[in-house]
Order: sequence, then structure tokens, then C-alpha cells
Amino acid sequence: MWLFDTVSPMKRKSTTMESLCSRKLKVLADQSRLAVMELLMEGPKHVWELNAMLKLDQSLLSHHLKILRREGFVKSSRSGKAVLYQLAPGIEVPRSLKAINLGCCLLSFEQKSRRKRTA
Repeated sequence: MWLFDTVSPMKRKSTTMESLCSRKLKVLADQSRLAVMELLMEGPKHVWELNAMLKLDQSLLSHHLKILRREGFVKSSRSGKAVLYQLAPGIEVPRSLKAINLGCCLLSFEQKSRRKRTA
């Protein structure tokens, strides 16, 4: 019995992009990972700096950084015992936007003011 893929190449590409975007959003759905990304938008930081700001257990922070590195959100460089993290190329957008580029969309960290509803 033969099985044929009836999905057009355009649809397949769109579905692949959607699943990639979905995966990226799932990674950033964790509050700690999102906080790391927001801090790294300000510039590169050593692990000890991130740890001081986030107040996470060292092992938990390392776990989150490993996931962000594996998924291509951040890159690291070692200088002796110190590890410096920064946003990966392509993720960073101009600081004035306060957002990160997921490839499929921009994720903004700007707070929108809530408008009062009038009856």
C-alpha cells in the first residue's frame, strides 16, 4: 500500500514554520527563561550576574541557560572559570524596540498601558 502526502509544498513549509515558532514560544513560556532573555537584552552578562539578579539556585539557572543555548536563543563564551552569555545573532533587535526576533514573530517586552473602559 502506498501513502501519498497530499499537502502542497507551500503548506508543508507553513506548517514547519508554525511548529518551529510554537517550539520557540514553548521554550520562552517559562518565566525564568523569559527573565534571562530580558536581562540579556541589556547586554552580555556573566552567569554570576544573572544569578544575582534572578536569585535562582545555580543548578536551576544552569538548566535554563542550557535550554536557551540548545534552542539557539543565547550563546556563551568562557573566560577562565567565568561564563559570559549574550543573545544569539539574529535574536537581537534594536534596543529601542525592547523585543527579540523569533524568526516567525517579534516578542515584545514593552508594557502596554491599560485603557479605562468607558460605559
